[in-house]
Amino acid sequence: MRLLVVTPFYAPDLGPSTPLVTMLCEDLAQLGHHVQVLAAVPHFPSGQVSADYRGHLWLEEEQNGVQVKRVWVPSGERSNLPHRLLTFAVFQGLTTIAGLRFDYDALLITNPALETFLPFATLSWLRRKPAVFCVWDVYPDVGIHLGIFRHQAVIKLVGWLENFCLHRARKIHLLTESFKPSLEARGLATAKMVVIPPWLDTEFIRPLPRTNAFSQEHGLNKKFVILYAGNMGFSQGLEQILQAAQQLPKLQFVFVGDGANHANLVTQATTLGLTNVKFLPFQPRERLPELLATADLALVTQQGGLGNDSLPSKIFPILASGRPILAVGDEGSSLWEFVQQAQAGVCVPPSAPDALVKAIMELAQQPTRAQQLGQHGREYALRYHSRQATAQKFETIIKGLIG
Repeated sequence: MRLLVVTPFYAPDLGPSTPLVTMLCEDLAQLGHHVQVLAAVPHFPSGQVSADYRGHLWLEEEQNGVQVKRVWVPSGERSNLPHRLLTFAVFQGLTTIAGLRFDYDALLITNPALETFLPFATLSWLRRKPAVFCVWDVYPDVGIHLGIFRHQAVIKLVGWLENFCLHRARKIHLLTESFKPSLEARGLATAKMVVIPPWLDTEFIRPLPRTNAFSQEHGLNKKFVILYAGNMGFSQGLEQILQAAQQLPKLQFVFVGDGANHANLVTQATTLGLTNVKFLPFQPRERLPELLATADLALVTQQGGLGNDSLPSKIFPILASGRPILAVGDEGSSLWEFVQQAQAGVCVPPSAPDALVKAIMELAQQPTRAQQLGQHGREYALRYHSRQATAQKFETIIKGLIG
């Protein structure tokens, strides 16, 4: 089959959905299918386009059997809302123009529709090509909870765009069962939804020794390390981690990554005089296994109020690495329920500094328990999140649409 994939982020970009999309495309190509990708030039999370990709309106390359066509987007600060909206508009326009020249049997398009509506409407609906619409987070719900969408006109527009794609897609892929109630409330049939949980390469990301090249390089060998690795935006509520670091001066807190809230966090850590907090830039993908292995405790955090509308993708590499998780999120949320089901860590509610500090101290003082939680996570990843099985499920779904 000939599959066209439309997504803003594709490797080597660092977008949160990038590993999932990239692995899926490469695995479908290995199954013998012709896979074409339309994506933006790498620009996440800083908003600055990588130097190797500047100066071109379109770029074409082949990556591990996948034909990738990248479109230009302007560089700028992602924290600047007008710039982000401009990026969305440029990406949609150029992607739609480029896509009209592709020959394909079906599409796979990622949400939010705020970024992919125009290519969906043109390349799927108008051209009468069946599409799978992938829901990574539920919109506009997640934006409302984070305070990003505040005006009713904006909320209605984002909801309309999302509903247009949801109702016209032939299949809707969900990362978790907890997304279903929100979509069913919009009149979408349950039979149209397919739940395929996030997938990962459990051979690449695997348990490694705690003492390794990364920990040696950054002076972390003889310390108890609490690690946060990923996007530092406003939806993670990372300020509370700095408050915990202030109360736990003998423990080492390490933040790896970048994002719209990065500068604010660095400033706050400096203001508080936190000598036990270290900020490091995003690391190359090949260093991810040893980076995760450096964690004695790995953090996955969410602001309160997100409920069942979002499940952080960073949790899955942590599972595969065999490290215990400290999850900060609402009780009963997708994040909370997932960690409990996997028995891979401890959960605490947001904005509860005493509970957060207590959980960290208990795991620091109970290494055997922490090791058991990490082992449970690794076993859960092996059992339910194989990338090979995922590709076969998508293959079956898309072949069914083509008929």
